[in-house]
Amino acid sequence: MSSDTVLISPVYFISDLHLGVGSAEAERVKRRRFVELTNTVQQGRGSLVIVGDLFDFWYEYRYVVPRGSHEVLTALGQLTEAKCPVVYLAGNHDFAIGSVFSDDLGVTVVRDDLHFSSDGKRFYVFHGDGLAPKDGGYRLLKKLLRARWAQIAFRVLHPDLGFAIARRFSHGSRDYTSGKFYGETDGMRLEAQNRIAAGADYVVMGHRHLPAFERIGNGAYINLGDWLRHFSYAVFEHGDISLRTLENDMPITETAAS
Repeated sequence: MSSDTVLISPVYFISDLHLGVGSAEAERVKRRRFVELTNTVQQGRGSLVIVGDLFDFWYEYRYVVPRGSHEVLTALGQLTEAKCPVVYLAGNHDFAIGSVFSDDLGVTVVRDDLHFSSDGKRFYVFHGDGLAPKDGGYRLLKKLLRARWAQIAFRVLHPDLGFAIARRFSHGSRDYTSGKFYGETDGMRLEAQNRIAAGADYVVMGHRHLPAFERIGNGAYINLGDWLRHFSYAVFEHGDISLRTLENDMPITETAAS
């Protein structure tokens, strides 16, 4: 999607639900709350932007998709049938999203970053993986895993074996992300600074698993956090954006930066 793309407000942003990783009860809670949020989007006739890692692992064989996803897929299909735009950005855990979403559900799939406008405000949206200055190894691995030949090779594996291998890898990747210290050299914040300087009003990312809202110059950087601990999300409406939690639907405290 280009900078000419317009999404109708209210625009809801979510990231890092990592569906499929928790206990049976934890997964039921995440799925139920996701459906509740999509119902809210539909009632307000708004838009939904999924900023990566909706699933802890996602891969589509020709006739097979991961088990336990039907409630989520149904909710997304109901949104698009109701003419509520849904945009799904690839994360580092669900980068293999494909035709099930675009062809069967009418979801707009974005492989990298997203530029769009709404109510006169300009947005830059990206999952956030690979931006840390010392993540050169991951950036190389990202290119390798997303290469066409690697995807074809994975498809040769039986789904039970392929899913088992991928979930084991996803577990290690998630633990690394959750425990990583980003500190003063946070590549996501630096990227947000540069995007705002280039004209974006709002920069929205995920990946970090820690909700954050920071005013930078005339814009703002929002990190959506996760649904493993925080159940956080963002809403853009009436010309402004807020970061909230499902627990109390209240804005998370903002910080300011020069």
